[in-house]
Amino acid sequence: MIGRLKRRAEFLQVAAANRKWVAPGLILQVCRHVRSETVNATPKGGADLLRAEQGASEPIPTGQAPMRVGFTASRKVGNAVTRNRAKRRLRAAVDVIVPQHGAPGYDIVLIARQGTVSRDFPALVQDLTNGLRKLGAYQADRPL
Repeated sequence: MIGRLKRRAEFLQVAAANRKWVAPGLILQVCRHVRSETVNATPKGGADLLRAEQGASEPIPTGQAPMRVGFTASRKVGNAVTRNRAKRRLRAAVDVIVPQHGAPGYDIVLIARQGTVSRDFPALVQDLTNGLRKLGAYQADRPL
């Protein structure tokens, strides 16, 4: 089962883990689940944007939490049509790899790059696979 990251605080939590891998077709960020998803954030952002609540930052056991995935594309990628196409291609790559090879207990964020739309799909899938392997969120063969 693959969950979705939808709230900004969830995306910021993954980014705060400082575990990322850059490829020509995408940027991949990974972090382990934590028990509490409550984030104290100031309205204008700042250094205290990602303070987890006291005692709530222990990881959830790996077997209990599904992998959750979030997608994003900035305006640098292109206009709205191009950004949506890039996110659809990233979703398709995730649909190919993550159900069989995604390790449970991780949150991942895929960030589209300008090359995401023009990159061959097999190369995009290989970028995702390589990133998951390098960041430790890849399992050789996971039963469906």
